Amino acid sequence: MIISEIKKITKGIILEDEPMSQHTSYGIGGKVLAYIRPYDRSDLIRIIKLINKHKAKLYFVGSGSNLLVNDKNISSFVITPAKALKSLNIDKNIIIADSGVMLGKIVKEAVTHRLTGLETLVGVPGTLGGALIMNAGAFGSEISNYLVSVDVISSSGIIKTLYPNDINFNYRYSSFKSTEFILSATFKLNTSSEKDIKSKKLIASKGRINSQPLRFRSAGSVFKNPHSKLAAGFLIDKVGLKGTRCGNAEISEHHANFFINHGSAKAADIASLIRLSRKTIYEKFGIMLELEIKTIGFNKSELYPYAN
Repeated sequence: MIISEIKKITKGIILEDEPMSQHTSYGIGGKVLAYIRPYDRSDLIRIIKLINKHKAKLYFVGSGSNLLVNDKNISSFVITPAKALKSLNIDKNIIIADSGVMLGKIVKEAVTHRLTGLETLVGVPGTLGGALIMNAGAFGSEISNYLVSVDVISSSGIIKTLYPNDINFNYRYSSFKSTEFILSATFKLNTSSEKDIKSKKLIASKGRINSQPLRFRSAGSVFKNPHSKLAAGFLIDKVGLKGTRCGNAEISEHHANFFINHGSAKAADIASLIRLSRKTIYEKFGIMLELEIKTIGFNKSELYPYAN
């Protein structure tokens, strides 16, 4: 049995038949074969090599803050760097951080060292690895703007360093392969005055508090904006879907691009609201919205209104 083999080679934490509802900000998700938190890099390499040797399905996740997992049991393994790969070092204006470090901690340390560039990401949840994969950004700044290099590990256990020219970054998009696990990243920031940095941070923080339904469980923005001058939330509001409910899930009255869990929502409820939003907006505006959240365990027909 592959799980018993993993146990023999790792010092990390292995949670068998683990419900992903315990590891997503939505509080939603069925059981996976095992949820694995490696002890260190060497541990991670051994685990990845073994799982791929057996050709088993494997997902890499961060803290689960932008993730929707199906309710059904999923025959796959999940590896996370959260609470495991958490080294963070700052030398002058250079930041080197492991993928499991929470983005909020990196922002806080950068501000403390009077380094500017990341302060507008204050309040953005999740790990550094997840932030890089989705090219997290807010208020005109994206995390890729300050990237120097990224260390990744391939499915065969080989570590390589990627530079910005090796990666295609776009709005809420990066070209990291699904078979690559981000280990760490290096950033180069500029120095600035404490007053200026804290001012930018405060503006971003107030903007997030005023515009997002932070009191409820969600996964952040569900859809990407179609382009820089057209917001997905605006379109959802325009077609009158704000406040629409399915089961215990709702399209937020506060921000139409946030789908919230009132306590006992199922993945199927969120998926139903995703299909409804896509269908209604496509029929009204001819635009098929693209997901910003990541998903695990869904068929195309569960998330698209016109899928065969």
